[in-house]
Amino acid sequence: MTQEIKQKIIQVCDSKIAAKGENVGLSFYAFFKNKNDNPELLMEVAQWWILEHRLDHFEKAIKIKGMIKSLS
Repeated sequence: MTQEIKQKIIQVCDSKIAAKGENVGLSFYAFFKNKNDNPELLMEVAQWWILEHRLDHFEKAIKIKGMIKSLS
């Protein structure tokens, strides 16, 4: 994953945690606009989420943030 999408994922996780607390869940769609304007990036994140890590559709934002930070 690019550094840009990693930063976006961390930003979204931080925002969701700040708004709803540490137990908030999210899906990988949370990192994208409702318009599918970058299907390659969407598929890259989906592959990381679904195929590589076998994550559920909704996961705790704090968990995802930690996983992304460990990639850097």
